[in-house]
Amino acid sequence: MGLLALVVALGLGAVSWLLLVFPHEPTGPRGERFELDIAPGSSARTIAAQLADAGVIAHPGAFAMYVRLLGLDAELRSGPVLLEGGLTPEVVAQRIAFGRGPVPVRVTIPEGFTRFDIARRLEARGVADAGALLELIENPPAAVRERFDLPEDATLEGYLFPETYDFKEGMRPGRAVWRMLRTWDQRVAGRIAEGLGALEDLGYDARDVLTLASVVEKEAAVADERPIIAGVFLNRLRSDRFLPRHRLQADPTVSYGCLARPEAAPSCAGFDGTITRAMLGDRANPYNTYMHPGLPPGPIANPGMAAIEAVLEPAAHDYLYFVARGGGRHAFSADLDAHREAVRALRAREARGE
Repeated sequence: MGLLALVVALGLGAVSWLLLVFPHEPTGPRGERFELDIAPGSSARTIAAQLADAGVIAHPGAFAMYVRLLGLDAELRSGPVLLEGGLTPEVVAQRIAFGRGPVPVRVTIPEGFTRFDIARRLEARGVADAGALLELIENPPAAVRERFDLPEDATLEGYLFPETYDFKEGMRPGRAVWRMLRTWDQRVAGRIAEGLGALEDLGYDARDVLTLASVVEKEAAVADERPIIAGVFLNRLRSDRFLPRHRLQADPTVSYGCLARPEAAPSCAGFDGTITRAMLGDRANPYNTYMHPGLPPGPIANPGMAAIEAVLEPAAHDYLYFVARGGGRHAFSADLDAHREAVRALRAREARGE
């Protein structure tokens, strides 16, 4: 009887330690945040082993038992989970289990993402509903319009700064949007104000810089061509040699018009991402820079800092034309004859299957 009592006492002591002491013991020094990818259907023991390998917990066996005692083993997450060194077992358990409070989510917004891309990604990661995000981005409050000096009908496209963010699952859409706006304000606003003098002859303001930078972002596939492409567009806007005068003639602006304003242009009906000849000649598309001079009505994506710098400090050259030549690169030309030759060379390569 004494032995049984001792076993029971030891068992109760172990359970008490697991529930009262173990959950609050830090596992080690705090480290940088990282994502742990949990496979669907993983058991508590498997996840505990992953956490131990990553240095998040020190005692995987105890952690797996703790999770089972809490009854969390039936509601474990799958997919990427944001963690870091120095968390207590209690916090780690909360992050790997559904329904245990807001969970950090690391989301990367790449350069050149549109508001539609951003909304889809944030919804897919459980941060906020895509529809609610788009509603806020397309109809920002008056105070936000005033802060960023936006026209009455403007969206926040262009101001959602591309970066890796630590959001939380189920957060309010306004908080997620404000994080991106605040980052833009901290990183971009001052730099544009500082560099506007170089564009004084065009009368550009910050929104104009963002608009042109967004076109550069969508056209440039390799980093070192951004300043060259920015220079081409600025030459087209300034030169009387490029005809029709002052037209950007940028395909991505046409595509964006069909995404953002499909009801405005008949040629956008059934748009599947492919630009047609009818779309290039459709004046009803307000973003069609083949038909309308100057910049499109606003940014067509959210440009990164490199594209913005390219507009503020473009490469100096006399190029007015460019065409793809493979590998994401372009052939640049100063006159139409040279451009036509570059186009012929491209078509010949395509015909050879190169």
